[in-house]
Amino acid sequence: MEFANQLKKYRTEKNLSQEQLAEEIFVTRQTISNWETEKSYPDVHSLMLLSSLFQVSLDQLLKGDIEIMKNEIRKEDIAQFNKYSVAYTILLFVTVVSAIPLFELLKWLGVIIWVLIAAASFAVAFKVEALKKQHHIQTYKEIVAFTEGRTLDEVQTQREIGKAPYQKVLMVIGSGVFAFVVCIIVGIVISFFK
Repeated sequence: MEFANQLKKYRTEKNLSQEQLAEEIFVTRQTISNWETEKSYPDVHSLMLLSSLFQVSLDQLLKGDIEIMKNEIRKEDIAQFNKYSVAYTILLFVTVVSAIPLFELLKWLGVIIWVLIAAASFAVAFKVEALKKQHHIQTYKEIVAFTEGRTLDEVQTQREIGKAPYQKVLMVIGSGVFAFVVCIIVGIVISFFK
């Protein structure tokens, strides 16, 4: 990677030790060493700080490593999408499962708690939808391809665009049925404890 050489060059031009550079951009000395020995690659935030500190453009700093950088950005996007997706799944499950117990056990306080959980679930759902829109992924296959770091070819993409309306309707119906079944089961369980 050319970045390692560029980093060493600009660091020595500024007469900075690895430790001094690390302090300037809020990382450890070991992190700088790993970058210079090509054991790891900096994240976008660190690259921006380095670019600003050395007063060079990102193109100059990366010099040929643009493709590697695109992959790093893509990995960050995938990690962020996966994190929000997991959070949404957990919150949705908690929202559905906690409704009846909270209402039965805590009455109005339970309703307030449930509304807060549901609001958090909706907030995360909106974030997931924003990420899907930002990366132009809507259908199940597109989402799976994105989380695996690949893209669909043009024919597959057109097929998925045609399926999108049907998949959305099926997901709404499936979610409703799932929520109904979970509420019934939770209601039955609560009736055993009365």
